Amino acid sequence: MQLLDGVDLGYGGTPVLAGVRLHVAPGERVALLGRSGSGKSTLLSALHGAAAGRGMRIALVPQDAALVPQLSALRNVLMGRLDDHGAWRNLRTLVRPASPDRAAALADLDRVGLTPQADARVESLSGGQKQRVALARALHRGGDLILGDEPLSAVDPRHAQELAALLRAAFPTAILALHDVAVARAFATRVIGLKQGVFLFDLPVDQLDASRIEALYG
Repeated sequence: MQLLDGVDLGYGGTPVLAGVRLHVAPGERVALLGRSGSGKSTLLSALHGAAAGRGMRIALVPQDAALVPQLSALRNVLMGRLDDHGAWRNLRTLVRPASPDRAAALADLDRVGLTPQADARVESLSGGQKQRVALARALHRGGDLILGDEPLSAVDPRHAQELAALLRAAFPTAILALHDVAVARAFATRVIGLKQGVFLFDLPVDQLDASRIEALYG
């Protein structure tokens, strides 16, 4: 599917990426690599708008996790499906969730290893735990596509690999901005390297060699 076709992208009136064309096939897992400020977040924002415009169901993991700190981890996960229902059902879900809704949310927290923290306020959790709550919320939502902006940046490398595998199995198509090249290799079928607002490369993950990594980060 052609998500972007010759689009100029910017942030706060500042040009960031020019003439972006991006086709993503169903079943592809795309890793966006590059230093901070290279345009990954701007690209993801544009992709979110384009995919939503096509009526796709999208699970989103923003860079700041976008959680409600005063609510429990469980209730934050339940928020993943709020736009599926009307206001009254949503209020009831957050105040006193029905047993099936609660069980499903708890199962998603268990998948990311946070069952003991289900009733803890998000504001009391560590950075890595907050990212896991955001991932559990995405799993609870489900969808055709997951978009993630550094969704594993606060998680240790071993658990990052495990969570990447979980997302790989849960979503048919995925586009994640990642900072860890090893995680990108394990997760993605395709990698896009961004450097100073330019697509430095766009290739199958098995062609990501040391020279390209050096050119991207060197």
